[in-house]
Amino acid sequence: MTRPEKNWIANLPANRLIAEFSVWSAELVRLGDDLARVESFADILHVDVADGHFAPAMLFFPDLVASVRRVSSRPIHVHLMVADSILLSQVEQFIDAGSDLISIHVENEAVANAALDLLDRRNVAAGMVIKVDTPVERAAKFASRLSFITLLGTAIGVKGHGLDERAGTRLQQASKIIADCGATHRIVLAADGGIREHTVPVLRQAGAETVVLGSLAFNAPSLEERMGWLHAL
Repeated sequence: MTRPEKNWIANLPANRLIAEFSVWSAELVRLGDDLARVESFADILHVDVADGHFAPAMLFFPDLVASVRRVSSRPIHVHLMVADSILLSQVEQFIDAGSDLISIHVENEAVANAALDLLDRRNVAAGMVIKVDTPVERAAKFASRLSFITLLGTAIGVKGHGLDERAGTRLQQASKIIADCGATHRIVLAADGGIREHTVPVLRQAGAETVVLGSLAFNAPSLEERMGWLHAL
């Protein structure tokens, strides 16, 4: 399908929560059908990638992203949870697969600038993710180079955990970093992990512009009603 326009981040909704759908929560044996079902509701498709070392899970690969690219016109956001030693090669592979945004971890600090340089050369948007126990201020020196900053609210690479009680305060800290970094482009603040009906309003009030929706979207009794609720926040 046709890829999003180059300025897709600037064109994301500004007056409502952006809906970022996690492919990890789709019905993987019928992935194309499930993505078609949510296509009109999702603003972004979120693909988690984990190497089994940086994060305990082992998750998705470039060919999957290439397949998603063929069946969806939505922007694809790849969240890389991989060791420093393979980060640059993974960035390259997921660019080639059709990613529109690739987020690395602030904990990849030793190779972060090289990764951001690569994304800039290849004209792919860059993001950064911060683990739940990592100080938010570590992202400050990279902020002006980013289009997304994502704060994890649960342990990395694990489903089903409750939202960390510090999540709201950390989002507020990240909002200040974005406001103070001097960027002239839009930087979207995202929340990932612990996304439930009772936590989304809290995250939104703390400054989240998007939340990464897993079962809250894919398992909703009525996706249309669920998205109406989300957009009303």
